[in-house]
Amino acid sequence: MTKIIISLDYDECYTRDPKTWDQVIKVFKDAGHTVYCVTMRSPSLGESSEVISNLSGKVDAIFFTDRKGKRDFMYDHGIAVSVWIDDMPEAIIMNFHPNAN
Repeated sequence: MTKIIISLDYDECYTRDPKTWDQVIKVFKDAGHTVYCVTMRSPSLGESSEVISNLSGKVDAIFFTDRKGKRDFMYDHGIAVSVWIDDMPEAIIMNFHPNAN
């Protein structure tokens, strides 16, 4: 078996059905895989407490990209994610620009 590194988005992924995602996270971890929560939320804007409260101890780590594209952010932390679970796939490769049209 190859160990898989999984990134689970928080908003509109985990939050849509937390009970089911908790079970899915457990299945992945029981199979020996690594599960990270990778979210574009910004701790400097006070957006981290809810995520930490809901996922601390369930996932292997929580990463807050502060609106930066998730793939490059994780590479910068020395982590190559194998599988991305995200409702906005563009967030994996693009930075978030709130004022963009």
